[in-house]
Amino acid sequence: MFSLEGRTAVVTGGTRGIGAAMAIALAEAGADIILIQRDESNKKTHEQVQSLGRKSTIYTADLSSQSDVGSLTKRILDDKHDPSILITCAGIQRRHPSHEFPQADWDEVIQVNLTTVFTLCRDLGAYMLTRTPSASGHRGSIINVASLATFQGALTVPAYASAKGGVGQLTKALSNEWASKGINVNAIAPGYVATDMNEALINNPVRAPQILQRIPAGRWADPDDFKGPTIFLASEASLYVSGEILTVDGGWMGR
Repeated sequence: MFSLEGRTAVVTGGTRGIGAAMAIALAEAGADIILIQRDESNKKTHEQVQSLGRKSTIYTADLSSQSDVGSLTKRILDDKHDPSILITCAGIQRRHPSHEFPQADWDEVIQVNLTTVFTLCRDLGAYMLTRTPSASGHRGSIINVASLATFQGALTVPAYASAKGGVGQLTKALSNEWASKGINVNAIAPGYVATDMNEALINNPVRAPQILQRIPAGRWADPDDFKGPTIFLASEASLYVSGEILTVDGGWMGR
């Protein structure tokens, strides 16, 4: 039920943190991996996938460039890959007081965190719709990476919160159209994770203890905490799960 043997996954943001853990999890479950990276300077995930006996292919693209993103799916399909899983984990963060938030930073965050997600969902989703369904009628799985900011406004990150709110609604909208056609579209909303993106919070002597105190699990997340949820949502174990935003947050949203 949880096997991904014979399937190929496209993963953005797979060089480190949550995205790397998600890519490795998919490979451990049997999938071949296509990594979308800005460049090939970091091949750690690529090599880990190969060490598991799975195929790994790197495609380079600047996810802040709509022209780069718009040509990605054609490049992948022209090389005869058959992607049936999409993970959109790449994201950036820019922090400023909202009344001083620069337009350029707004545009960049919205492009990488929302427009790129939509473009890849649209283009790879269109391909998945043409795939021959499995015996259970399944054609593909899309897992977007949302955030607690999908539900909460957060502080000094209006562009990020807006983009992640959009990712949540995009996930539901695509599910409404594609669930009946064999494509499950879901999102994972991470809580506070000990990664580079949250370095400013981790090092904040006031906010870091406040955040930790509010997490029922009593700790920040580790990227490996996302392996199980990823395999579940990518596999046929979740055939009747679509349009959901699964919070992986140590109980934060339940408090």
